[in-house]
Order: sequence, then C-alpha cells, then structure tokens
Amino acid sequence: MSKDRNYLYYRAYLVYFGFVALMLTVLYATINLQINGPGGSMQMDKGELPTRVADRTPRMGQILDHNEVPLVTSVTFYDIYMDPTVVDSALFDEQVGALAAGLHRLYPDQSARAYETKIRKARANGFRYVLIRRKVTNQERKRLRSLPIFKLGQMKGGIIDNVEVILRKKPFGNLLNRTLGYFKINNGSDTLRVGIEGAYYDYLKGEVGKELEQRISSGWKRTGKIIKDAVEGADVVTTIDKEIQEVAHSELEKQMIYMDAEHGSVVLMEVQTGYVRAIANLTKVSRGKYTESFNYALGHLEVPGSTFKLASIMAGLEDERFQITDKVNATGRYSIGGDGMSDSNHGMGYGVITIQQAFEKSSNVILQLIYRSYRKDPEVFIERLKQFGLTEKLGIDLEGEPRPKVTKPGDPNWSILSLPWQSVGYEVMQTPLQTLAFYNAVANKGKLVRPLFVEKIKRQGQVIKTFEPVVLNPEICSSHTLQILQRCLEGVMIRGTGRALTSSLFTIAGKTGTAQLLGESGYRDQKIRAYQASFVGYFPAKKPIYSCIVVISKPVRAYYGAAVSGTVFAEIANKVYASALQYHRAVNDPRNPLANDVPTFKTGQRRDLTYLLKVLNVHHQLNTSSEWVQSDTADKQLQVQRKTILRNKVPNVSDMSAKDAVYLLEERGLIVQISGRGKVTKQSISPGAPLVKGQLIHIKLN
Repeated sequence: MSKDRNYLYYRAYLVYFGFVALMLTVLYATINLQINGPGGSMQMDKGELPTRVADRTPRMGQILDHNEVPLVTSVTFYDIYMDPTVVDSALFDEQVGALAAGLHRLYPDQSARAYETKIRKARANGFRYVLIRRKVTNQERKRLRSLPIFKLGQMKGGIIDNVEVILRKKPFGNLLNRTLGYFKINNGSDTLRVGIEGAYYDYLKGEVGKELEQRISSGWKRTGKIIKDAVEGADVVTTIDKEIQEVAHSELEKQMIYMDAEHGSVVLMEVQTGYVRAIANLTKVSRGKYTESFNYALGHLEVPGSTFKLASIMAGLEDERFQITDKVNATGRYSIGGDGMSDSNHGMGYGVITIQQAFEKSSNVILQLIYRSYRKDPEVFIERLKQFGLTEKLGIDLEGEPRPKVTKPGDPNWSILSLPWQSVGYEVMQTPLQTLAFYNAVANKGKLVRPLFVEKIKRQGQVIKTFEPVVLNPEICSSHTLQILQRCLEGVMIRGTGRALTSSLFTIAGKTGTAQLLGESGYRDQKIRAYQASFVGYFPAKKPIYSCIVVISKPVRAYYGAAVSGTVFAEIANKVYASALQYHRAVNDPRNPLANDVPTFKTGQRRDLTYLLKVLNVHHQLNTSSEWVQSDTADKQLQVQRKTILRNKVPNVSDMSAKDAVYLLEERGLIVQISGRGKVTKQSISPGAPLVKGQLIHIKLN
C-alpha cells in the first residue's frame, strides 16, 4: 500500500513540476516575443533560428544645383510584408475579408479574393513573411496601417513595414540626364562611372552599416538590431543653374524638332570661373521626339569647321606671319594640291578684302593664307595649337573626355592638304566643350580655365570640400593679339555671318561654323551630304559673363551655323540676360534715382514676405504679428502692416499672388477659378460677403 502511495506522490510531483516547467517556458517565450518580436535574439541564442550580419545600405547624398535645388535625390520606399500567424484566430476570421477589400482599393491590380486567398494560405502553412506590396511610398504606408487587422500593428496585426528600399530619383526627368549620370557595378567588380554621380560616387555613397538578420521559413528578415550605424552620403553641389539649364534644354529641343536634326548639344559656362551653368545633349528617338542618352558635348569628337578659324588667325598673328589688316583675294574657290573648297556664297567670292573681313565673312580664303604662311614649317603651326590648349584634354573630373585629334607632320595620314584643311577646321577633331574652353579663354583675357561641374561637397550641411577655378594656361596669347581677335569676333556679329543674331540689350561676340560631315564614302561621293552647324561665343562682348556653344548635327531644313545654331545661342543669351538682375546696371547703380524708390510687395503671408525682404536686404519696419500682411510706403519707408482677413466672410485677396489667394479661398471652402497672370486684381464675389462653402469664385490676375 505504501508503494502505491509513494508512486502517487511521485506522479503528483512530476505533474506539478512539469506544469511549472511548462509555465516558465511560456513565460520565457512571451517575454522574448515582447522584447525582440517573432524569432528574437533569445531564440537565436538557443540556435533555433540562424542569424547573420547584413549590410545596412545608407541613404546616398543628393546632387544639387548651385542654388541647392535637388537634381538627383534618394527617395525612400517600403516593402510591405505580413506575418499572419500572430493575428488572433477569431479576429483573423472576422476581418481578413475587410483587409483584403482594403488592399484591393489601394492596389486594384489584384482582386480582394486574390489577396484574401494568399493571406489565408500563408497562415494555414505557417508562413510568417508574406509579401503584400513592394516599393510603396510613405503616404501609402500610412494608409496600409489604417486597414483592418493592420491597424493593430506588427505584434498583433502582423504588418511588417520597416523594410526600406532607397531609390535614386531625378525630379526633373530627362533634364541633364547624362551629365548627372550614374554608378553601376558590372559582373561583380567592373564599375561603370557616368557623369557627376559616377565621378563623385565615393562622396555620395556614404558608409555601409551592419544589422542583424534572422532566417525564418520564408527567408531572411531584419531584426532591427543595429551593430554599426550607416553614415549617409555627402551632398554634391554642382555648378549647374537649374533655371538656366531649363532655358538651354528647351531652346535646343525646340530647334532640334524644327530642324529634324539627329543630335545636338549646348554648353553655357561662366567666363571667369569655368563653372558650367548649363549643358544639354539631345539625341533623336523618332521624328519630333528627343532624349538625353549620350553626352556629345563632353565625349563626342567631330570636326569643328569654321569655328577653328579663330585659332588659325591667332597663330598667324602670334608668329607675325601676317597682320589683320593685310589684304587677300577672296575669289570664292580655293584649290591646293588639286583639291579645293568654296565659300558659302556659292563660290562667288568677296573680292579683295582684309583678313579681318575674311574672318567675319568666314571666307575659306583663310586656308590659302595659312598654307602660304606655314607650308615650309607646319610644325610651328601645330606647336601654336598646342600652346592654345587645343591638342590635349582639358582634364575635367567627369569620365569620357577624349583627346583631340590633330594631324601632325610625320603622321601616316599627313599630306599636302593637311595644313590648309586644318586651318578651316578639318583634319582636326574636338569636343564642343574643348572648343568652348578655347573661346572662353579669349573672353577671359587669355586665361584658359578648366570647365568645372562641381562647386563643393557638403555633409550634414557643412562644406567639407570646395573646388576652386583651375587655370590651365594664364595666357594663351599676347594681349595685343587677344584684343584684335575680340574685335574680330564682335565684327562677325556686326558685319559678318552673325549679324542677324545681335541683341538690342547687349552685344555678343562669336563665330559661326558649318562643317560637312565625313560619310562612309568620303566627302564628295555622298548621295546626301550631312552637315554640322555650330555657333560659339560669349556675352556681353565688352565685359563677358558667359560663354556658350551650340552644335547641331545633321539638320534637315538648313545647315548654316547662324541659321541653325546661332538662333539657339541668341535665344539663350537673351533669356539669361533678361532674367539676371545683376546684369542690369540701371537696377543696381545707386546713382540711378529708380534705385532709391521705396519698394512694395504683393499682399501675402508674413513669414514668406519678411523672409524675402531679409534675403534681399530690403530695409523695412514690421508692425504686426498677423499671419497676413500688406505693404505701406508712407513717409518713404517700407512698413509691413496687418492685412485684415474676416474669418466668416469672403476674404479680400486683392494684390495677392495666385498661390496665396487660392490657399486662402479654398481654406474657407470656396471653389476657385483663375485667369491671367501676376497678382489678383478682381474677384467675382465682393470682399466681406457672406461665406457659402462650395460656392464658385473667379479671380482675375494681371
């Protein structure tokens, strides 16, 4: 009997301690779940779930224009997963249909039934990492969190929305696409560096962090445990001015469409610094449609044509082989060694003219002039081109710049034609950027500077590196020669091939260029001859601020440089000049009485207007803390006064901008229609009238 009793005690103790052990296990698992989530590190320590250390990719830095407007930025998306096993059974059965319906409303590419079937199947099979949607925005993420079941969060609702996906985005689409570029790794090790992003990737990429991941039934999952914080990339502040860039791009595209051209490029550069303020490259996709897929301005070698005549005249003047006032007989047809070239006026010639006149009219008599001057020592001519910086790379930071091709005495393809043809831009090949740098040196008092695409690098708002202008040659020629050539370039615009392109607001100095492109069968035997039209110069002519080149290849409607590329140059120059306050002496000159007038401003929000006045350094007196303000110039002093806005009445939006007026009216429930531009001059419902939500109000701007 005692044995039976002892046996019962043992069984009771065994059941008791077994129950206690079971409760402790449940308690352990519950605490682990609360602290670490499903599959936390405490389970990993027991070896139940494998772990690994994974890279945590940092957010790449932005590429900004010189006013720090983002040109390339990193946008965060989220991959949304669900762990249906953590959802209470009763709740799951009750609300999974509503969850599926909500998912269908957000993403109608799948039916509600398809969503529900996928989630139910995953739960039945014990899957804890079910993909719901990839690459959702933060706004969509918030909407997902409000859906049935998901609104209970990760621990009870099963939503897993902390998987970040960071993608690069160009807010302005095709604008600057190739120059902004990219960084790509091919075959695991070979890197492809294109444009600014490729050149400055080491700054942009940041430092990779480390994070712990768990292996679960459906793959590897982040645990949220950071071993090493990722360091976000630095921002690259470029030399590009987005406003000028948009002008350059649109004007080039408009002309390319009209001319039905194959490809074209434009570069606008600041004369003194070499900062590239705009660069556009367009390639024909189909008739009327162009894209930026190759950087012609930087990486495409082509014959420069007549724009090279500036270098030829510069060489002759420096070597004292002739004077600019010497006479030449421009007969219209010039033959050397049995081959020749005609003038653009269909070979009619210009008669006896000075060398300056020949340059202004772009006469090919210059090839005879250079041949006579250098035929006994052509290497002297080549040496001058080297001095001018026309035989070597500019050494820009962006990859892809080729070395100019200049045929030299001793080369296998050197012939009796090489010297004269070089003088008018053949047997020479350059990129548009290399040609522009030479003309920029003429504008910059002979100083050859390297074109720059980046001004500085910033990390967390602090400048960590700056890029100062780089002088490649402080003096490419004598000041005497330089002054002569500057007069010649101005003469092109006054009396020569560019006379139709001058502006009434400022003077331009430049040179037209038309070059026949070499086909597979040479120049003469082509059934359809292809041409390249170019224009390069600077403005204003007397005190140059910008230099610019426009090159358009294979235009159909016309092919002379002035008509094809010169018009683009003139449009860009006029718009840049008109929009830049610092170019207009009348505005900035304190001796001008207009500069002493008291300024006024549109009615608007106090925060915006006072900030603007501060930035522009306009002296003013702030007399109110009201949200809406207006200007008062009494006593010849700008005063910021309160603008009375009645809460339950139709507000007075007179003198406001469209943005402020629409905001104020729509905030009060009115439906707004707008016509015109400028500031509000009329509103269809009188100020102070009773406010009726949903009522239509028309505002006119002028």
